[in-house]
Order: sequence, then C-alpha cells, then structure tokens
Amino acid sequence: MTRRAIAFAMQPEKTEYVLTPELLARIDGLARILDPRPMTVFGDSRANRLLAEAEILVTGWGAPRFDAAALAAAPRLRFIVHAAGTVKGLIDTATFDAGITVSHAAEANAVPVAEFTLAAIIFAGKQVFRFRDLYAADRGRQRTQLLQGQAIGNYRRTIGIVGASRIGRRVIDLLRPFDYRVLLYDPMVGQEGASGLGVQKVDLDTLMANSDIVSLHAPALPETRRMIDARQLSLMKDGATLINTARGALIDEAALIDKLRTGAINAVIDVTHPEVPEETSPLYDLPNIFLTPHIAGAVGLERARLGEMAVDEITRFVEGRPLLFEVRKGDLERMA
Repeated sequence: MTRRAIAFAMQPEKTEYVLTPELLARIDGLARILDPRPMTVFGDSRANRLLAEAEILVTGWGAPRFDAAALAAAPRLRFIVHAAGTVKGLIDTATFDAGITVSHAAEANAVPVAEFTLAAIIFAGKQVFRFRDLYAADRGRQRTQLLQGQAIGNYRRTIGIVGASRIGRRVIDLLRPFDYRVLLYDPMVGQEGASGLGVQKVDLDTLMANSDIVSLHAPALPETRRMIDARQLSLMKDGATLINTARGALIDEAALIDKLRTGAINAVIDVTHPEVPEETSPLYDLPNIFLTPHIAGAVGLERARLGEMAVDEITRFVEGRPLLFEVRKGDLERMA
C-alpha cells in the first residue's frame, strides 16, 4: 500500500521537543515525509510544492493560517493534526467544508496547565509569595512567624472553578485528594453534571463571594469577554486570590489593577490582554500579583506530549480507526 504523504507547518523555535527524533521515526513508519523541515509560510514555491502533494499536514505553534489560498494549494489533503492546543484561529470552516478531517493535541496541552493551576492554588492558599517577600525584606522571621498564626493554609478552603472546560475538569480531578470545597460556575453544566464532577454548581456571584481562591478556565468568547469585572472583583473576600491561566480577555484588566492596588486580593496571572502588557503596566510591579509570561501550557520537555498525541492520531487516521480528538466544524465557535 502506498504510504500517505505528510508535511509539517510550524515555527521551529516555538516547537522544540514537539517532534522528537523518536516521534519522527514513528511518523516515517506511518507515512512518507515530504520534507522534515516545517513550512513557516504558505504561498512560496516550496510550500506550494509540498501542499500540492501532502495528504496529511502536521501543524504546531507559529504555523501560518490555513486559509482559502492554502486550501486551494492542497488538493490531496485529507487530514490536519495540530500538535498544539486550540486550532481556533489556525483554520476556518472552509477546511471542514472541503472534507478535511481535523484533530488537535489540546488535551495534551491541558495537562501542564492543570498542573500549574494546582500548584498556584496550593501556593496561594499557603500565602507562599507573601512569606517569600516578608522573609527577603526582613532577613529574619518575626513577621513570617506572626503570619503563620493567621487563617491561612489549604485545609477546608473553598475553591471556585469558572468553566468546566477540559482544563477546568482536569483541575477539579487534581483537587480531589485535598480537603477543598469546590464550587463551579458554568452555564453549560447542569446540577446532575456538577454532581458527577463532585462539585457544587453555583452562579458566578455566589462563586466570587464565597471562594478563597478563584481559578478561570472559560473560553474567550464574546459573552465571556471581561466577565470578571469591577463588580465581580468587589464580591471577592479580603485576602482571596484570583488565578487566570485561560485567556486575558476574561478579566477587565483595569478593574483588576484597581482592586489589586487596594491590597484586598491577590492574583496569579499567566495570561493578559494584550498578551504582553505595556512596559508601564502596574501588573509588573504590584506586590500582590504573581505574573508569568504564558507558561502554564506546555513548555520545554512538556511539548513532547503534544507530539505524542499528534502521532497517535496520525496512526489512527492511517489505520482507518476512529480519532480520539477530532475537531468538528461546530466546535470552533465554542473553543478557547
């Protein structure tokens, strides 16, 4: 049987470790690699030559958008597998209309995000960042010893999860061994679904007012834009922590900065809107925010998990078996 032709499209500097030599060897056993060097643009002579022959396209972070022109240049293409998170923004509905099957490794990318969130929750509950700052400032333990006697720690704290997405559900699973009470706000999940997850379904106001730690896992949609606004932030308990590893647009950033300036709440923020804050943004300097540069998702060696999931999907496609992570046309509008 003739092996299917396969091509790659991604930015090498953003996808180190995604396709390891071992994974490339697996792909070579499944399909005919047209060129191991990934395309970084569509439309040049090399891309046109590869797309004209490719039946399978493996994309990753930094891949050019697979638009109408790329689709027209790929008459034999039957399968796109994205060795990264969401395919939203990478492809449009015309891809599905052309009968091309699409899959992605978002489930693999969810793993490190959930792990990061669990660590953030534990550190937030234990006031780790505050202990660090006091200890470094005092070069002694007088204030940190006093802090140890306050109502901090992780025993019987209430965690609010906003969004039972694939990541939100993983976080809920990771929280099970701990002595937490978990609240969930997700209008798409009913009481029965919440009970199945072992959480208490509440409205957003109730979650914000009763949670010691709030963690955001909703997709960025028109209806979720700035869903955490000044009013929602005003409901939070004094000393509560807001964690965002989802999308920066979920939060009214100006309102968050105003609230943080009062010292009433803390925040662990991995994503912002815009993605990189302005150089003068207070987010860099406020003492009660722990700001990271969008690292909750797969970085370094964690990226190999993305490649493994993509190669597993290629194997299923080539062998004619059902895919585990197929993306359908109707999924795009609800994706993160």
